[in-house]
This record gives sequence, structure tokens and C-alpha cells, in this order.
Amino acid sequence: MSTQSLTLLLVFLLTLLVLSYPLGLYLARVGDGTRLWLARLESLVYRFAGTGPATGMGWKTYALALLAFNALGTLFVYAVQRLQSMLPLNPQALANVTPDSAFNTAVSFVTNTNWQGYAGESTMSNFAQMIALTGQNFFSAATGMAVAFALIRGFTQRSAQSIGNFWVDLTRSVLYVLLPLSLLLAVALMGQGVIQDFSANKTVTLLDPLTYSEAQVGTDGQPIKDTQGVALTQTLVAHSQTLPMGPVASQEAIKMIGTNGGGFFNANSAHPYENPTPVSNLLQMLAMFLIPAAFCFAFGRLVGDMRQGWAVLAAMTVIFVALTCVVLYAEQQIHPGLQALHIDQSLGALQSGGNMEGKETRFGISASALFAAITTAASCGAVNAMHDSFTALGGLVPLAFMQLGEVVFGGVGTGLYGMLVFAIMAVFIAGLMIGRTPEYLGKKIQAYEMKMTALTILVTPLLVLGGTAIAVMLEPGRAGIANPGAHGFSEILYAFTSAANNNGSAFAGLSANTPFYNFMLAVAMWGGRFGMIVPILAIAGSLAAKKRLDVTSGTMPTHGPLFVALLVGVVVLIGVLNYVPALALGPVVEHVQFR
Repeated sequence: MSTQSLTLLLVFLLTLLVLSYPLGLYLARVGDGTRLWLARLESLVYRFAGTGPATGMGWKTYALALLAFNALGTLFVYAVQRLQSMLPLNPQALANVTPDSAFNTAVSFVTNTNWQGYAGESTMSNFAQMIALTGQNFFSAATGMAVAFALIRGFTQRSAQSIGNFWVDLTRSVLYVLLPLSLLLAVALMGQGVIQDFSANKTVTLLDPLTYSEAQVGTDGQPIKDTQGVALTQTLVAHSQTLPMGPVASQEAIKMIGTNGGGFFNANSAHPYENPTPVSNLLQMLAMFLIPAAFCFAFGRLVGDMRQGWAVLAAMTVIFVALTCVVLYAEQQIHPGLQALHIDQSLGALQSGGNMEGKETRFGISASALFAAITTAASCGAVNAMHDSFTALGGLVPLAFMQLGEVVFGGVGTGLYGMLVFAIMAVFIAGLMIGRTPEYLGKKIQAYEMKMTALTILVTPLLVLGGTAIAVMLEPGRAGIANPGAHGFSEILYAFTSAANNNGSAFAGLSANTPFYNFMLAVAMWGGRFGMIVPILAIAGSLAAKKRLDVTSGTMPTHGPLFVALLVGVVVLIGVLNYVPALALGPVVEHVQFR
């Protein structure tokens, strides 16, 4: 691994630490409602809504409010897409989105997945992008934050029936955290060249005309072939180019801050209008990890022991650094397939420095590989390079980050509550080994909590492996594969892994904008999101109702290196047990084939 890669990784982690610590202390204030600077505005919102901090909710009421809010959000996003031709801010006069694609997209943005089977600049109007999609970027991120606050209260409450109020947590997350941070980031991105306007697409004249060939198609849209069955082509000359416009910076900011990942353009953060410079690239990488890292410090402050937050952050960082070093090394090797064709020799230094296929030259290999690691660890899904073009080993790392459960920093709120579920599993295993009733942060971990923990951990592997199996068995699933063999299997496995773990990135070789994949992936996204949230809220409710035990000489410390090692081991072991057989059929086989 090059010195440049190590330096970039170190600078990123140190900058993240400096920024996330004070934000974490601020998040703790937001979570417990102390010294909030917009308290009057907040009280007006509650007065209008007929609720407030004094109205506590049990976990069932909290879960019902959360599910109802997100169900209504799904219907709203679906309706906007199906009616966009009649709505304002549609300068390109784009048609309504098809029912299956609209359904998939609605579920995708509500679940914080932001899987996109469409090209944004040619499918969605500015109204749909701004009101429906960007709105859900805020609400889905706030939902994750609300659940994290609820689970933390489960540990801090003593014999209580309430875990907070969903509407209060949602409001505070948007008002005090997501809106201010998004505004700051949007201004910074505009300073780097990210566009923000309401203009129609612009047509510009090329400095040099471009000659190219394309297949001839008949009136039925199918390629015209000669008597030998060979598709006929025609030579064309382009004298102009159409440049898409729109309110990009505002969506780009919350896309990163909220670990949403859905881009305004089809190329996502590889597009120069979304991510024009190395500085904007660094800002976007920091934005993805900022709130997830800060939540670790907020957790420590709220439970009254900052060491607990440092322990969780340490476990996340250890796994992140280990896997990131693998992808940085893998992408700095010459791709064996290109080397066998002697393509690396014709490209000279560009390719001999590593695998540049699918990467932007303005970012290079190190920044592209690090971005891929961050976006899949953070449950974001934004991309500045095509993961489908990574080496087999390099493509395995994004898969592994997602298959660990999106707990290595993870999404906004989701990373923390996911890692705390693994912490509960870790103390349960430790309790079995030493013959004591397991407890975490003074709360006994008993049969009910372990049942909910098991359900939380197993729901995503069931969706991923079950969905992949169905797709490879049925013709509609196999029809979307662009690369048959091990890589084609990896494309399907990646799609369901990304959907069920609410990441949203893709191996772009899979043609997934079909009724089959739009429905199957929507089911995976909804089940992966709320199939985890409901049992986690059940855990929060159960823990809140328990007394908080005093620390004794027999209490297992959960803030030291031993517990960090145990937590890392549990996360990795469960991931290995769930997914290694599937990985062996995909990226592992592909890697061996190239050796």
C-alpha cells in the first residue's frame, strides 16, 4: 500500500476525530433536550402538532408512530413520481415514472437506502428531486437518529415505561442537526463548483466535433441486423452536448450528511457537477462519517461514561482500518485481466500505478478506494467510482462492510444502534463463558433481549441470501446479469446486500430497473430497515423498564481493550458465519480465476 494512501487515511481519521467529538457532545444535548437554541420555535411546532416532550411513549406506541410516518412518506414519494408531469418545476417536461420504478424509489428513499434504478437527470423533475427525494433524505436520516436516542434511553432510564417521543426526536434531529449541517455543507460544496439552480438543461457547442458509431434501430426500437445476423451501425457526428442543470448542492449535502447516497445524477459523486474537486471529495467523505462517529461520543455522554463511547468507536475504527487497507492495496495492483491483454503497457503510468478502470482521474486510486470503503461502511451508497470495475478482492471489501450489518460507523443513528445490538450479544457470550448473568451498562440481558437481538441480527442475512437465491433461480433475475459467471453472481449478491442493509450502492453491471428487481429489492429494503428497527425498539422498552444495577467487583468492564476485542470478534464472526459461503461463490472464485 502506498505512502499516499496511508497519509490520506490518517488525515481523514484525525480530521474526523476533531470534528466528531464536539458534535457528539452537542448531539447529547439534542437527545436529552437541554439548552436547545431554537426552543421557542420547537414549542410552536409541538403546540401545532398536539404533542411534546412531556408526552412519553412506550416502545409499541413509538414503533407505531414511526411506521405510520414512514408509510405515509412512501405514499407521498410514490404519488409525486406518478404525477410529476402535472407538477411544477419540470423544465424538461419529463414523463411520469413507471409504477414499478416509482414504488422501488419510494421505498428506497424512505428506508434511507437510496437505491436508484433510474438516471436522475433524465427521469426525475426538479420538484420530485427537491420535495419528494430530498425531503425523505432528511426524514429517513432523522428516523435513524430517533431510534438511536430511544435505545440509549433504554440504558439510561430506571424502571420507566417511556423511551421518549418519536415526534420530538424526529423534530429535534431535523431542526438542530440535519438542517444546520446540510446548510453549511451545501455552501461549502457550491464554493467548490457544485451547481445549484433551477435552469433547464443547457446545450453547448463542442470545441471539437465528436465522431462516433451507434447501432441502427427500427421503428420497434430493436437493432436492425443484416442477413448474417450482425447488427448494423451508423456513423454520426456530434457538434453539441446537453448539460443537465438543477438544485444539486442542496440535495448533495443531505445526501452525505444523512448517509442517504442517492445522487442527483446517474453517475452520483463521480459526476463533476456533484463532486468536482479533491477538496469536495474529502468534504463528502468526512460528511458520511461525521454523525455516525459523533453518535459514539453522544452515547458515552448520555450514559454517563465517555469510556463506553470510546470503546464503541474503537471497535468500529479497528474493523474499518483493517478492511480499508485491503481495498487500498487491492486497487493499487494492476488488474490481472488487463495485464493479460497488455493494456497496462499501452496506458503506461496511468494503469501501471494500479487499477484505474471505472475511476475518475481527478481523484485517482487512493481517494476512490477510500471513498468506496467509507460509503459502504457508512450505509451511504454514494459512489465516486464504479465498484463493478474494482478488482475481485477490491470489490469484496464493500460487500464485506455491508454484510457486517452496516455497524462499522454505519448510517446516521443506525450504525450506533446496530453496534449496540452486537455489544449486547458480546456481553451475553461473555456471561456464558464466566457463568454470570450478563449485564450491559447496569441492565441485565435476559431471554427477551436475546430473542430480539437474534431477530435483529438474522433478518438481513435472511433477506440477502434468500433474495439472491430467488434471483439466480428465476429467469427474470438472471436476465439482468451483464457478466455471466462468478462476477454475475457477485452483481446479484451485491444488489440484495446493498438493499437489505439499506446502503444503496451497486455493482452497475446488473440491469435492475425491471419489475422483478424493483419489487424484490423494495421488499429487501423495507424488511431490512423496519425488520431491525422494531425489535431494537422492543429491546429499548424492555431495558428502560428494568432497574439499573450498581457496578460491583464481578461486573464485566465494557470500556477496555478486552471488551473492544470481544466486540470486534463477535461482529466479524457473525458476518463470516452468515456470508462466507456466498462470498466464496462470487468474489473469491473470481479472484482465484485471475490468479
